[in-house]
Amino acid sequence: PGPFPGLCPGWSPRAVPARGRKTRHDPPSKSKASRVKLPPPVDPEELLVVLERYRQHRLVLSALRAEFRAEVLQQKREERLAAQGSVEEQEEHRRLMAWNDEENARQQRRREERARKEEEEQKRRKLEIAEKQARKMEAFLEEKEKEVLQLQEEAKNFITPENLEARIEECLDNPRNYNFAIDKDGRIVKRTVLS
Repeated sequence: PGPFPGLCPGWSPRAVPARGRKTRHDPPSKSKASRVKLPPPVDPEELLVVLERYRQHRLVLSALRAEFRAEVLQQKREERLAAQGSVEEQEEHRRLMAWNDEENARQQRRREERARKEEEEQKRRKLEIAEKQARKMEAFLEEKEKEVLQLQEEAKNFITPENLEARIEECLDNPRNYNFAIDKDGRIVKRTVLS
């Protein structure tokens, strides 16, 4: 019997429920024993889009909160100053804000000037690199032209089907002996006689 015997005769706080969820120590049922839980498939492109949208949403919300917070703080400051009746502080605040705006504008002009100089320097560097590449290409073309001219000069001495007989006759008339020995200084020491 429970604390209120007439209301629920079969229930008491000490009784363990016979039906319902298993405890954490019970093993899984036989039908679920070999089941592998797989997470639902996620499209990577869609995930990237969703993450980017959430990031933008959080940025917008944080910017709005900061804006509203600044508005509230400004209103509180103005109410406090109005309550104090301090015209001098309001005037000083306005003067400092004007100075701050001027300083911001001056810094902006400096940034723009620096960006313009960097852009000009980058253009100048690109132009120098292009000129250097052009000079390199010109030197390369000149070298290739020299090689072609040299090959054309060497081609005059090539053996062709037209001058093959004449070159064979010339070699037979002027035999050369490549069977010789040289010393350390490169002089011919001993040579065999052609037979």
